[in-house]
Amino acid sequence: MKLTVTAKIKILPSPEQKELLFQTLHAYRMASQFVSKLVFDEKVLHQQKLHLLTYRKLRADFGLRSQMAQSVMKTVIARYKSIQGNGHPWTLVRFKKPELDLVWNRDYSMRNPMFSVNTLSGRIKVPFESKGMEHYLDGTWTFGTAKLVHKRGKFFLHIPVTQPVDEPSVHDIERIVGVDMGINFIAVSYDSRGTTAFFHGRRVKNQRSKYKRLRKRLQQVGTASARRAIKRIGQRENRYMTDVNHRISKALVDRYG
Repeated sequence: MKLTVTAKIKILPSPEQKELLFQTLHAYRMASQFVSKLVFDEKVLHQQKLHLLTYRKLRADFGLRSQMAQSVMKTVIARYKSIQGNGHPWTLVRFKKPELDLVWNRDYSMRNPMFSVNTLSGRIKVPFESKGMEHYLDGTWTFGTAKLVHKRGKFFLHIPVTQPVDEPSVHDIERIVGVDMGINFIAVSYDSRGTTAFFHGRRVKNQRSKYKRLRKRLQQVGTASARRAIKRIGQRENRYMTDVNHRISKALVDRYG
């Protein structure tokens, strides 16, 4: 068996490196938009055909390096295949978030205490915060394709890390727990011993409704300060939900081990 988790590692670029990362993120997002529009119009989901249609333009017009151009195509194809797989209608996929896919050993690698990250202008070596991440950096985990993410003024590498684990023996399993997630109840758990736990969602629903009303009023105002306030409200709501989810997951772990 293999266990895969996502390690979210904060990197610490210099001001000059930040500018390079911003330029790369912007070019990657615009290139993804361009390829997405072509896929939407032509319904081309075969990478070789897409390569013939887009590769030269991705290199010349967006300044992408070869591997980045390939990653853009793969990312866009994966999004459209996900739409098809989930039975959704054919819809134009838009890329709004500043994210960049990085292939291990091609676009990024690690040499303690630095990550080497590919940009439009070549590789840069960036220090990172290892506190809390030491477990994943001990050489026993295999790194996969990472995402470079920019959130709230900070840069992160979201890295899927994989490690082989022993197959659990039936005799080692003391209890099986199922967890259902929803809105009226954020989580409901039921275990093989017949015990249940309910985590009510009414307070969360009320809080999110309050944020929604605030955003609606500010959108009607439409000023620059109102748009800044909308952004702050979104960040506050994200922090609130992160805290709620953390407390519920901790309670489940405390209850079931």
